[in-house]
Amino acid sequence: MKTSLKPLIIAAEFSAIIAILSQFTIPLSIVPLTGQTFAIGLTATLLGRRSGTLSVLIYLLLGIIGLPVFAGLSGGLSIVFGPTGGYLIGFIFQAWLTGYLVEKNVSSYTWVIFANVIGSFVTLIFGVIWLKASGDLSWNTAIVSGFIPFILPGIIKAVAAGYLGTVIRHRLPKYFSFEQPQS
Repeated sequence: MKTSLKPLIIAAEFSAIIAILSQFTIPLSIVPLTGQTFAIGLTATLLGRRSGTLSVLIYLLLGIIGLPVFAGLSGGLSIVFGPTGGYLIGFIFQAWLTGYLVEKNVSSYTWVIFANVIGSFVTLIFGVIWLKASGDLSWNTAIVSGFIPFILPGIIKAVAAGYLGTVIRHRLPKYFSFEQPQS
């Protein structure tokens, strides 16, 4: 399999965009809106499953080696293995699934937003499973603390990422094109 340098550079650039957007927080009630999951959805929408997932892997690797790229300028293995590590791992699957679904119908705003909402729920599911295991919590406690409060913010960010990503793709199609799946 031949890989050109251009997709790798774009993936690295988007990992930097994820790191930057991860630092933005809008305080709303108990659960703030952070730019982290928005950035993952936007990346997957623009780059598709392969390059989008690669961007997330680079982002996670940067955080694992200790660079302060995670939300709150944090980084290191302790964050990945801490109570919120499942959400970080979930980003890989969010990017892949969102990108995969977007590739099915990139021109439909509704479909792309749907793909982003599904992807954001994947991250929440990984987060809840990890939270339950790492905190030795009951399923009910893990869901109430790690899923339910994040539903509305997740949907808001998914809609924003899907909409903005589709607008960008329509305006700059030659910059954000991936192979269309064979029917």
